[in-house]
Amino acid sequence: MRRILSFFLVFLLATAAVETDAVAVARSAVEAWLKRAGQPPEPTALLEKDPKAALKALKRMMAFPPPPKGLEVNLDEPRVEKRGAEVWVRFPAALGESTGEVVVRVKDGEAVGILWRPAGGMLPGWLRSPWSGPVFALLALAFLLSVFRGRLRRAFLEAVLEVRRRRGLFFLTQALLFFAFFLGAVAAYSSPELARMIQEYVGLGLLQIGLEDAARYGPLGLAAVIFYWNFTHGLFLTTFLPALLFGVPAVLLNFFRYLVLGVALSPALIPWDRFLLHLPVILLELGAYNTVVFGGLALLAEVAAGRGFRSGLRVLLKTFFLGTVLLLLAAFYEAFEVML
Repeated sequence: MRRILSFFLVFLLATAAVETDAVAVARSAVEAWLKRAGQPPEPTALLEKDPKAALKALKRMMAFPPPPKGLEVNLDEPRVEKRGAEVWVRFPAALGESTGEVVVRVKDGEAVGILWRPAGGMLPGWLRSPWSGPVFALLALAFLLSVFRGRLRRAFLEAVLEVRRRRGLFFLTQALLFFAFFLGAVAAYSSPELARMIQEYVGLGLLQIGLEDAARYGPLGLAAVIFYWNFTHGLFLTTFLPALLFGVPAVLLNFFRYLVLGVALSPALIPWDRFLLHLPVILLELGAYNTVVFGGLALLAEVAAGRGFRSGLRVLLKTFFLGTVLLLLAAFYEAFEVML
């Protein structure tokens, strides 16, 4: 019994020592990081002739983005959290009237990344309510019932008809953009280190958005957050609006985005069983964006055929509606998949 107690005592003391060292490293890193406030990134190191040196410089740029000017950090109230091989040290912080935290990732006694994260991430306050999930689920159910059996069924069938009328353009758009994802997934095998860096960057982006906090409200709350972010930033801001410029900007923007996502979600980095479990999300979400990109190209085709911008806009709005339906289905599947 004494040996067991002695073992636990030594373990606790060792853990406390590691956490104390991590806090000291994190404090020093934040102090040095804050001196770069307001300064732009320094890309000159990326011009190194040695590819490994350039890759290391790129990784550091992504892990230590310059802090926003005016950021204030309270270094006296750290919170320590063990995350696998890393120790995350969180310091309360404020930027003007916005509160939040600065997260320092420490590994092997060295700071490997710093992130400013506003309270609640980048989500509106009403979406972080425990009631947002159930309310969203009821509204989504009513919407989907109306789409498949109610008043919105006609609009849904008209959107599907637009796809069937231009099935060649539709499948060409889907094939081109899914090829970008496939290209990224395959490229991850040739450069695993760069792929892991991109995956880590994407993961930290999700943390900054606030998806981690949303998971506390269960699958329905998480589904609400996933749909909100994918709809506002994925479907509307970065696909529908660029598609209004005759589709071409939406093609280019999403092609690049899919390359990055392909690397981050490549089976080279995650087990095949997890990849296959997530595959329906990939097909539904990317398919939704692709459908709106197709709408933008259809807009271009309508104008080129002399039928006018208004005619093409009607087609684009129908594809936007269809993309929304696909995103709703993807949000619920992904939320339950993540919570498994």
